Amino acid sequence: MRILVMGCDGYMGWPTCMHFSSKGHEVIGIDNYFKRYTALELDCEPIVLNPNLVERTRIWEGLTGNKIGIYIGDVTDYHFLKSIFIDHKPDVVIHYAEQPSAPYSMLNREKAAFTLQNNLISTLNIAYAVKEVNTQCHIIKLGTMGEYGTPNIDIEEGWFDIEHKGRTEKFLFPRQASSLYHTTKIQDTDMLWYYVRTWGLRVTDLMQGPVYGIFTDEGKQDSRLMTNFHYDEIFGTVLNRFVVQAVVGHPLTIYGSGTQIRGYINIKDSLACVYLSAMHPPEHGKLRIFNQITETFSVNELAEKVYAVGKKAGYSVEIKHYDNPRVETEDHYYNPKYTGLMEMGLHPNYLTDEVVEELLCLVERNKGCINKNSILRGVKWNK
Repeated sequence: MRILVMGCDGYMGWPTCMHFSSKGHEVIGIDNYFKRYTALELDCEPIVLNPNLVERTRIWEGLTGNKIGIYIGDVTDYHFLKSIFIDHKPDVVIHYAEQPSAPYSMLNREKAAFTLQNNLISTLNIAYAVKEVNTQCHIIKLGTMGEYGTPNIDIEEGWFDIEHKGRTEKFLFPRQASSLYHTTKIQDTDMLWYYVRTWGLRVTDLMQGPVYGIFTDEGKQDSRLMTNFHYDEIFGTVLNRFVVQAVVGHPLTIYGSGTQIRGYINIKDSLACVYLSAMHPPEHGKLRIFNQITETFSVNELAEKVYAVGKKAGYSVEIKHYDNPRVETEDHYYNPKYTGLMEMGLHPNYLTDEVVEELLCLVERNKGCINKNSILRGVKWNK
Protein backbone atom coordinates (compact mmCIF):
# COMPACT_ATOMS: atom_id res chain seq x y z
CA MET A 1 0.00 0.00 0.00
CA ARG A 2 0.93 3.66 -0.30
CA ILE A 3 1.28 5.08 3.21
CA LEU A 4 1.42 8.83 3.90
CA VAL A 5 2.85 9.66 7.35
CA MET A 6 2.19 13.22 8.45
CA GLY A 7 4.55 14.37 11.18
CA CYS A 8 7.18 11.89 10.08
CA ASP A 9 10.06 13.46 12.04
CA GLY A 10 8.42 12.94 15.43
CA TYR A 11 8.71 10.43 18.24
CA MET A 12 6.13 8.16 16.59
CA GLY A 13 6.41 9.45 13.02
CA TRP A 14 9.87 8.25 12.05
CA PRO A 15 9.51 4.76 13.60
CA THR A 16 6.20 4.43 11.76
CA CYS A 17 7.88 5.23 8.44
CA MET A 18 10.51 2.56 9.00
CA HIS A 19 7.99 0.01 10.27
CA PHE A 20 5.76 0.21 7.20
CA SER A 21 8.76 0.41 4.85
CA SER A 22 10.29 -2.71 6.38
CA LYS A 23 7.09 -4.59 5.53
CA GLY A 24 7.26 -3.63 1.87
CA HIS A 25 4.89 -0.68 1.70
CA GLU A 26 5.55 2.53 -0.23
CA VAL A 27 6.05 5.25 2.38
CA ILE A 28 5.87 9.03 1.96
CA GLY A 29 6.53 11.34 4.89
CA ILE A 30 5.74 15.01 5.57
CA ASP A 31 7.12 17.22 8.33
CA ASN A 32 7.85 20.90 8.91
CA TYR A 33 10.40 20.35 11.72
CA PHE A 34 8.13 22.10 14.23
CA LYS A 35 9.35 19.99 17.12
CA ARG A 36 13.03 20.53 16.26
CA TYR A 37 12.61 24.29 16.04
CA THR A 38 10.53 24.44 19.20
CA ALA A 39 13.02 22.34 21.15
CA LEU A 40 15.69 24.87 20.16
CA GLU A 41 13.46 27.80 21.07
CA LEU A 42 12.59 26.38 24.50
CA ASP A 43 16.01 24.83 25.21
CA CYS A 44 14.67 21.30 25.50
CA GLU A 45 16.36 19.27 22.79
CA PRO A 46 16.27 15.46 22.90
CA ILE A 47 19.00 13.48 24.60
CA VAL A 48 20.54 12.53 21.23
CA LEU A 49 20.34 14.82 18.20
CA ASN A 50 18.88 12.95 15.24
CA PRO A 51 19.98 13.33 11.60
CA ASN A 52 17.60 15.33 9.44
CA LEU A 53 14.96 13.44 7.49
CA VAL A 54 16.86 13.37 4.21
CA GLU A 55 19.90 11.86 5.94
CA ARG A 56 17.73 9.41 7.85
CA THR A 57 16.20 8.14 4.61
CA ARG A 58 19.68 7.75 3.07
CA ILE A 59 20.79 5.64 6.04
CA TRP A 60 17.61 3.57 5.88
CA GLU A 61 17.92 2.96 2.14
CA GLY A 62 21.58 1.99 2.55
CA LEU A 63 20.65 -0.62 5.14
CA THR A 64 17.48 -2.01 3.60
CA GLY A 65 17.33 -0.95 -0.03
CA ASN A 66 13.92 0.61 0.70
CA LYS A 67 13.21 4.23 -0.18
CA ILE A 68 11.11 6.62 1.91
CA GLY A 69 9.93 9.76 0.12
CA ILE A 70 10.20 12.96 2.14
CA TYR A 71 8.48 16.33 1.80
CA ILE A 72 9.41 19.25 4.05
CA GLY A 73 6.40 21.48 4.46
CA ASP A 74 3.38 22.42 6.52
CA VAL A 75 0.16 20.41 6.20
CA THR A 76 -1.87 23.43 7.30
CA ASP A 77 -1.05 24.69 3.79
CA TYR A 78 -3.86 22.95 1.91
CA HIS A 79 -2.42 23.41 -1.58
CA PHE A 80 0.84 21.80 -0.45
CA LEU A 81 -0.96 18.84 1.10
CA LYS A 82 -3.39 18.37 -1.76
CA SER A 83 -0.54 18.31 -4.29
CA ILE A 84 1.02 15.38 -2.43
CA PHE A 85 -2.31 13.55 -2.42
CA ILE A 86 -2.63 14.13 -6.17
CA ASP A 87 0.91 12.88 -6.86
CA HIS A 88 0.77 9.79 -4.63
CA LYS A 89 -2.92 8.96 -4.00
CA PRO A 90 -2.21 7.31 -0.64
CA ASP A 91 -4.23 4.32 0.52
CA VAL A 92 -3.66 5.26 4.16
CA VAL A 93 -2.83 8.62 5.75
CA ILE A 94 -1.48 8.50 9.32
CA HIS A 95 -1.98 11.81 11.10
CA TYR A 96 0.75 12.67 13.62
CA ALA A 97 1.13 16.25 12.36
CA GLU A 98 -0.21 17.95 15.45
CA GLN A 99 1.36 19.96 18.21
CA PRO A 100 1.66 17.04 20.66
CA SER A 101 2.25 18.65 24.06
CA ALA A 102 -0.25 19.59 26.76
CA PRO A 103 2.30 21.77 28.64
CA TYR A 104 3.20 23.62 25.41
CA SER A 105 -0.46 24.48 24.85
CA MET A 106 -0.62 25.96 28.36
CA LEU A 107 2.52 28.13 28.18
CA ASN A 108 0.79 31.30 27.01
CA ARG A 109 -1.85 32.67 24.66
CA GLU A 110 0.48 32.51 21.63
CA LYS A 111 1.20 28.81 22.11
CA ALA A 112 -2.49 28.15 22.75
CA ALA A 113 -3.47 29.87 19.51
CA PHE A 114 -0.84 27.92 17.56
CA THR A 115 -2.09 24.65 19.04
CA LEU A 116 -5.66 25.41 17.96
CA GLN A 117 -4.72 26.53 14.47
CA ASN A 118 -2.21 23.77 13.76
CA ASN A 119 -4.18 20.85 15.13
CA LEU A 120 -7.61 21.72 13.78
CA ILE A 121 -6.56 23.02 10.35
CA SER A 122 -4.29 20.03 9.72
CA THR A 123 -7.16 17.66 10.47
CA LEU A 124 -9.57 19.69 8.33
CA ASN A 125 -7.10 19.65 5.42
CA ILE A 126 -6.75 15.87 5.58
CA ALA A 127 -10.51 15.40 5.42
CA TYR A 128 -10.76 17.68 2.37
CA ALA A 129 -7.78 16.10 0.61
CA VAL A 130 -9.29 12.64 1.00
CA LYS A 131 -12.70 13.85 -0.21
CA GLU A 132 -11.33 15.70 -3.23
CA VAL A 133 -8.53 13.35 -4.34
CA ASN A 134 -8.97 9.80 -3.08
CA THR A 135 -12.15 8.89 -1.20
CA GLN A 136 -10.85 5.34 -0.73
CA CYS A 137 -8.06 6.59 1.55
CA HIS A 138 -8.25 5.40 5.17
CA ILE A 139 -7.49 8.13 7.75
CA ILE A 140 -5.71 6.98 10.90
CA LYS A 141 -5.66 9.79 13.45
CA LEU A 142 -3.71 9.64 16.69
CA GLY A 143 -6.02 10.71 19.46
CA THR A 144 -5.34 10.56 23.18
CA MET A 145 -6.82 8.89 26.24
CA GLY A 146 -6.64 12.37 27.77
CA GLU A 147 -9.79 13.23 25.80
CA TYR A 148 -11.85 11.18 28.25
CA GLY A 149 -10.54 12.73 31.44
CA THR A 150 -11.19 10.66 34.58
CA PRO A 151 -14.94 9.98 34.72
CA ASN A 152 -16.43 8.09 37.63
CA ILE A 153 -17.58 5.29 35.28
CA ASP A 154 -15.82 2.75 33.07
CA ILE A 155 -14.36 4.32 29.92
CA GLU A 156 -15.76 2.45 26.95
CA GLU A 157 -13.86 2.11 23.70
CA GLY A 158 -14.88 5.33 22.01
CA TRP A 159 -18.64 4.83 22.01
CA PHE A 160 -21.32 4.87 24.67
CA ASP A 161 -24.79 3.28 24.66
CA ILE A 162 -27.35 5.36 26.53
CA GLU A 163 -30.98 4.81 27.49
CA HIS A 164 -33.07 7.88 28.27
CA LYS A 165 -36.81 7.91 28.97
CA GLY A 166 -37.26 4.54 27.34
CA ARG A 167 -35.27 5.31 24.18
CA THR A 168 -31.71 4.22 23.31
CA GLU A 169 -28.92 5.72 21.22
CA LYS A 170 -25.17 5.36 20.70
CA PHE A 171 -22.97 8.44 21.19
CA LEU A 172 -19.30 9.23 21.34
CA PHE A 173 -18.17 8.61 24.91
CA PRO A 174 -18.37 11.90 26.87
CA ARG A 175 -15.13 13.88 26.78
CA GLN A 176 -13.69 16.26 29.39
CA ALA A 177 -10.19 17.41 28.51
CA SER A 178 -7.56 18.46 31.04
CA SER A 179 -5.62 20.88 28.79
CA LEU A 180 -6.09 22.95 25.65
CA TYR A 181 -4.08 20.37 23.69
CA HIS A 182 -6.49 17.63 24.77
CA THR A 183 -9.40 19.91 23.89
CA THR A 184 -8.13 20.15 20.30
CA LYS A 185 -7.99 16.36 20.15
CA ILE A 186 -11.65 16.21 21.15
CA GLN A 187 -12.43 18.73 18.42
CA ASP A 188 -10.50 16.56 15.93
CA THR A 189 -12.66 13.59 16.82
CA ASP A 190 -15.87 15.61 16.51
CA MET A 191 -14.76 17.06 13.17
CA LEU A 192 -13.88 13.69 11.68
CA TRP A 193 -17.09 12.15 12.96
CA TYR A 194 -18.98 14.93 11.18
CA TYR A 195 -17.19 14.25 7.87
CA VAL A 196 -17.60 10.49 8.28
CA ARG A 197 -21.37 11.04 8.51
CA THR A 198 -21.45 13.67 5.77
CA TRP A 199 -18.96 12.38 3.20
CA GLY A 200 -18.73 8.69 4.03
CA LEU A 201 -15.03 8.82 4.99
CA ARG A 202 -13.48 5.90 6.83
CA VAL A 203 -11.50 6.84 9.92
CA THR A 204 -9.70 5.06 12.73
CA ASP A 205 -9.16 7.21 15.82
CA LEU A 206 -6.54 5.78 18.20
CA MET A 207 -6.96 7.01 21.76
CA GLN A 208 -3.36 6.53 22.81
CA GLY A 209 -2.00 6.73 26.34
CA PRO A 210 1.50 8.04 27.15
CA VAL A 211 4.14 6.12 25.19
CA TYR A 212 7.46 5.05 26.67
CA GLY A 213 10.67 3.62 25.27
CA ILE A 214 12.91 4.31 22.31
CA PHE A 215 13.95 0.92 20.97
CA THR A 216 12.18 -0.49 17.93
CA ASP A 217 13.25 -3.41 15.73
CA GLU A 218 14.04 -1.06 12.84
CA GLY A 219 15.78 1.60 14.92
CA LYS A 220 18.12 -0.92 16.53
CA GLN A 221 19.81 -1.56 13.18
CA ASP A 222 21.72 1.74 13.40
CA SER A 223 21.82 4.19 16.32
CA ARG A 224 21.29 7.07 13.87
CA LEU A 225 17.84 5.66 13.08
CA MET A 226 16.57 5.76 16.66
CA THR A 227 13.67 8.08 17.34
CA ASN A 228 14.00 11.29 19.33
CA PHE A 229 13.97 10.85 23.11
CA HIS A 230 12.68 13.84 25.04
CA TYR A 231 12.95 13.96 28.81
CA ASP A 232 11.90 17.56 29.46
CA GLU A 233 8.65 18.91 30.89
CA ILE A 234 7.36 20.06 27.48
CA PHE A 235 7.76 17.00 25.24
CA GLY A 236 8.92 14.18 27.54
CA THR A 237 6.46 11.49 28.62
CA VAL A 238 6.46 10.56 32.28
CA LEU A 239 8.37 7.26 32.29
CA ASN A 240 11.05 8.53 29.89
CA ARG A 241 11.44 11.57 32.14
CA PHE A 242 11.75 9.48 35.30
CA VAL A 243 14.51 7.34 33.77
CA VAL A 244 16.61 10.39 32.88
CA GLN A 245 16.01 11.94 36.29
CA ALA A 246 17.22 8.73 37.96
CA VAL A 247 20.45 8.71 35.96
CA VAL A 248 21.37 12.36 36.57
CA GLY A 249 20.38 12.39 40.24
CA HIS A 250 17.39 14.70 39.89
CA PRO A 251 14.44 13.79 42.15
CA LEU A 252 11.67 11.97 40.30
CA THR A 253 9.13 14.74 39.69
CA ILE A 254 5.74 13.63 41.01
CA TYR A 255 3.06 16.29 40.71
CA GLY A 256 0.68 16.32 43.65
CA SER A 257 -0.17 13.06 45.39
CA GLY A 258 0.98 10.84 42.51
CA THR A 259 -2.23 8.82 42.68
CA GLN A 260 -3.27 9.93 39.17
CA ILE A 261 -3.82 6.80 37.05
CA ARG A 262 -3.32 6.64 33.31
CA GLY A 263 -3.00 4.01 30.58
CA TYR A 264 0.47 3.43 29.09
CA ILE A 265 1.95 1.69 26.06
CA ASN A 266 5.38 0.61 24.82
CA ILE A 267 6.50 2.29 21.58
CA LYS A 268 6.76 -1.15 19.93
CA ASP A 269 3.11 -1.80 20.71
CA SER A 270 2.11 1.63 19.48
CA LEU A 271 3.66 0.81 16.09
CA ALA A 272 1.91 -2.56 16.07
CA CYS A 273 -1.45 -0.90 16.79
CA VAL A 274 -1.08 1.55 13.91
CA TYR A 275 -0.04 -1.25 11.58
CA LEU A 276 -2.94 -3.49 12.59
CA SER A 277 -5.34 -0.59 12.05
CA ALA A 278 -3.96 0.03 8.57
CA MET A 279 -4.15 -3.64 7.59
CA HIS A 280 -7.77 -3.93 8.78
CA PRO A 281 -9.53 -0.72 7.70
CA PRO A 282 -13.10 0.11 8.69
CA GLU A 283 -15.94 0.36 6.21
CA HIS A 284 -16.73 3.64 4.49
CA GLY A 285 -18.91 5.89 6.60
CA LYS A 286 -17.55 4.51 9.86
CA LEU A 287 -15.53 6.12 12.66
CA ARG A 288 -13.74 3.30 14.47
CA ILE A 289 -12.19 4.07 17.84
CA PHE A 290 -9.65 2.03 19.79
CA ASN A 291 -8.25 2.77 23.23
CA GLN A 292 -4.55 2.28 22.52
CA ILE A 293 -3.06 1.24 25.87
CA THR A 294 -1.86 -2.04 27.35
CA GLU A 295 -1.52 -1.32 31.10
CA THR A 296 -2.59 1.22 33.69
CA PHE A 297 -0.36 2.65 36.43
CA SER A 298 -0.47 5.47 38.92
CA VAL A 299 2.37 7.98 38.76
CA ASN A 300 3.54 6.66 42.14
CA GLU A 301 3.70 3.10 40.76
CA LEU A 302 5.84 4.23 37.83
CA ALA A 303 8.16 6.17 40.14
CA GLU A 304 8.51 3.20 42.49
CA LYS A 305 9.42 0.92 39.58
CA VAL A 306 12.12 3.31 38.34
CA TYR A 307 13.30 3.76 41.95
CA ALA A 308 13.68 0.00 42.49
CA VAL A 309 15.39 -0.74 39.16
CA GLY A 310 17.60 2.35 39.47
CA LYS A 311 18.70 1.46 42.99
CA LYS A 312 19.56 -2.07 41.85
CA ALA A 313 21.67 -0.58 39.05
CA GLY A 314 23.58 1.60 41.51
CA TYR A 315 21.87 4.96 41.07
CA SER A 316 20.98 7.22 43.98
CA VAL A 317 17.31 7.71 43.19
CA GLU A 318 15.05 10.07 45.13
CA ILE A 319 11.30 10.50 44.81
CA LYS A 320 9.91 13.98 45.45
CA HIS A 321 6.38 15.36 45.39
CA TYR A 322 5.87 18.83 43.90
CA ASP A 323 2.86 21.12 44.04
CA ASN A 324 0.70 20.06 41.13
CA PRO A 325 0.85 22.77 38.42
CA ARG A 326 -2.04 21.13 36.57
CA VAL A 327 -5.77 21.35 37.23
CA GLU A 328 -6.73 17.69 37.52
CA THR A 329 -8.37 15.21 39.86
CA GLU A 330 -5.67 13.28 41.71
CA ASP A 331 -7.76 10.63 43.50
CA HIS A 332 -10.17 9.11 41.03
CA TYR A 333 -11.73 6.00 39.53
CA TYR A 334 -10.09 4.83 36.29
CA ASN A 335 -11.13 1.74 34.36
CA PRO A 336 -10.72 2.09 30.58
CA LYS A 337 -11.62 -0.71 28.21
CA TYR A 338 -8.97 -1.65 25.64
CA THR A 339 -9.91 -4.93 23.99
CA GLY A 340 -10.31 -3.96 20.32
CA LEU A 341 -6.66 -4.03 19.31
CA MET A 342 -6.00 -7.13 21.41
CA GLU A 343 -8.77 -8.92 19.55
CA MET A 344 -7.23 -7.77 16.26
CA GLY A 345 -3.93 -9.45 17.15
CA LEU A 346 -1.86 -7.16 19.38
CA HIS A 347 0.64 -9.04 21.57
CA PRO A 348 1.71 -6.51 24.22
CA ASN A 349 5.20 -5.76 25.46
CA TYR A 350 4.58 -5.08 29.13
CA LEU A 351 6.56 -2.77 31.39
CA THR A 352 9.11 -5.12 32.96
CA ASP A 353 12.23 -4.35 34.96
CA GLU A 354 14.24 -5.32 31.88
CA VAL A 355 12.55 -2.59 29.84
CA VAL A 356 13.47 0.01 32.46
CA GLU A 357 17.04 -1.34 32.65
CA GLU A 358 17.43 -1.01 28.87
CA LEU A 359 16.32 2.62 29.03
CA LEU A 360 18.68 3.34 31.94
CA CYS A 361 21.59 1.95 29.91
CA LEU A 362 20.75 4.14 26.91
CA VAL A 363 20.51 7.24 29.07
CA GLU A 364 23.76 6.41 30.88
CA ARG A 365 25.60 6.20 27.54
CA ASN A 366 24.38 9.70 26.68
CA LYS A 367 24.46 11.19 30.18
CA GLY A 368 26.76 14.03 29.13
CA CYS A 369 24.13 15.38 26.73
CA ILE A 370 21.41 15.88 29.35
CA ASN A 371 20.30 19.43 30.06
CA LYS A 372 19.15 19.42 33.68
CA ASN A 373 17.58 22.87 33.31
CA SER A 374 14.91 21.47 30.98
CA ILE A 375 13.67 18.84 33.43
CA LEU A 376 11.46 21.09 35.57
CA ARG A 377 10.17 24.21 33.84
CA GLY A 378 7.22 25.03 36.08
CA VAL A 379 4.51 25.30 33.43
CA LYS A 380 1.28 26.04 35.31
CA TRP A 381 -2.29 25.41 34.18
CA ASN A 382 -3.76 27.88 36.67
CA LYS A 383 -1.64 30.82 37.84
